[in-house]
Amino acid sequence: MTWPGGAEVASQVGVGGGARAGSAAGPAACAGTPRPEMAAPGLQLCAAAALLLLLLLCLPLRARADEHEHTYQDKEEVVLWMNTVGPYHNRQETYKYFSLPFCVGSKKSISHYHETLGEALQGVELEFSGLDIKFKDDVMQTTYCEIDLDKGRRDAFVYAIKNHYWYQMYIDDLPIWGIVGEADENGEDYYLWTYKKLEIGYNGNRIVDVNLTSEGKVKLVPNTKIQMSYSVKWKKSDVKFEDRFDKYLDPSFFQHRIHWFSIFNSFMMVIFLVGLVSMILMRTLRKDYARYSKEEEMDDMDRDLGDEYGWKQVHGDVFRPSSHPLIFSSLIGSGCQIFAVSLIVIIVAMIEDLYTERGSMLSTAIFVYAATSPVNGYFGGSLYARQGGRRWIKQMFIGAFLIPAMVCGTAFFINFIAIYYHASRAIPFGTMVAVCCICFFVILPLNLVGTILGRNLSGQPNFPCRVNAVPRPIPEKKWFMEPAVIVCLGGILPFGSIFIEMQWTSFLSAASTAIYVYMYSFYYYFFKTKMYGLFQTSFYFGYMAVFSTALGIMCGAIGYMGTSAFVRKIYTNVKID
Repeated sequence: MTWPGGAEVASQVGVGGGARAGSAAGPAACAGTPRPEMAAPGLQLCAAAALLLLLLLCLPLRARADEHEHTYQDKEEVVLWMNTVGPYHNRQETYKYFSLPFCVGSKKSISHYHETLGEALQGVELEFSGLDIKFKDDVMQTTYCEIDLDKGRRDAFVYAIKNHYWYQMYIDDLPIWGIVGEADENGEDYYLWTYKKLEIGYNGNRIVDVNLTSEGKVKLVPNTKIQMSYSVKWKKSDVKFEDRFDKYLDPSFFQHRIHWFSIFNSFMMVIFLVGLVSMILMRTLRKDYARYSKEEEMDDMDRDLGDEYGWKQVHGDVFRPSSHPLIFSSLIGSGCQIFAVSLIVIIVAMIEDLYTERGSMLSTAIFVYAATSPVNGYFGGSLYARQGGRRWIKQMFIGAFLIPAMVCGTAFFINFIAIYYHASRAIPFGTMVAVCCICFFVILPLNLVGTILGRNLSGQPNFPCRVNAVPRPIPEKKWFMEPAVIVCLGGILPFGSIFIEMQWTSFLSAASTAIYVYMYSFYYYFFKTKMYGLFQTSFYFGYMAVFSTALGIMCGAIGYMGTSAFVRKIYTNVKID
């Protein structure tokens, strides 16, 4: 994509049109904390009511506007929405388009409401351009407004040009990008692009392509008037409506290359490590099983004279409950839920074209996260029960709000900075209320359902070995076998170590991968990007911390579940007196 300098900027515009907002009250009956033996119909009623509220909050409501049906009659109005403007190098630092002193067309204004929760959270701020555009109706170059360029407005444009401000617009949900202006080679004179030349492709009664060429470079001189103009050229296109977003997937469009070699290299490294570890494990286990089989053939006196050795000697302690079981089980449940959400969202993104609707990816992720809350409750609640936990209600609350509290806390902190900057990323109060309603009236009841099912269905201890009443003294270990060292090394090569003890080490060794991810984000910020400013820096490192923490919890849960299954398997196949 080339920026305008008379050169064409290939882009597209999306109509965010339509105004409608849904609201619903949460089911008060589900807000209580019923006992584990509560009736099944009550659980089903709570779950159904919670999911209904979630659908009302997250999913877009249908409207009769043609821009939502994406079909038009000849001469029917087509809306050009102005979205945001901001520095090119700070992609998350965006402001309302008319925060710059652009003028608006004379056509009557149309209001826009956030159609989904994802739209509001991503800072989509659609404002009507005021340009008169009709389906299949060409418009010659026409002046639509005039900017009275006083010193204050000129300074605002100069600041925007110095910081490479770019803007985004939408026509029929197709995004289009342009740049505000440019400076001369010496950086002394600044020019504003004043002519938006739109070329819209149509196939039948649908819009399938939009291109923008920015022309009309005008020097910014104080106390002058600048005329803003536009033109529209309609052309017939062979692009099918369902394929109109394909050009955005073309790497040459955004000049981003897919690192196929790196992907293949990572894949082969994982395969090699898994194969290597599996081979070592199988050889070690075969030798141990052979030794233990010989012991079973000895008489009782010879067996009593000998000592147990290897991992068999810790059979009475390996299934001992972990320290701080409440927090540990909450982390495991949250990790299982994050894994389920990631898997489902990836599958849905592969099947459905989520990128074609504004905020749909984020809305889908929120919906899936809330809907999979029973997974969190089931795995966290059942593990807590197997470890002898008694405060199951407290564990349920911690498990339900662990991830939402982390995400919302970070988001609200960054929101204060966004409000100070008057950025479009500032989360509206109504959206905050909607998020809180999802947490209290959807996530919590569904987590309760999962917790009760987990405690009742798989909450009883079923260890293959009994746990000794008195913990066995742990012999002194070498420095490289200490948990802190294992945790750090485990993150570098998650599959490069073998663990036979099931406690916090199996969780943290896999979770430490997140530490290295977050450390790499510092390198990427300072050496691979040109980001700057408090808002962009806070946004980047704040949400990278959220992402890294969620990744760590997910990897830790997978690491624990894998080691748990492995340890159960090997002790099941050994005869223990």
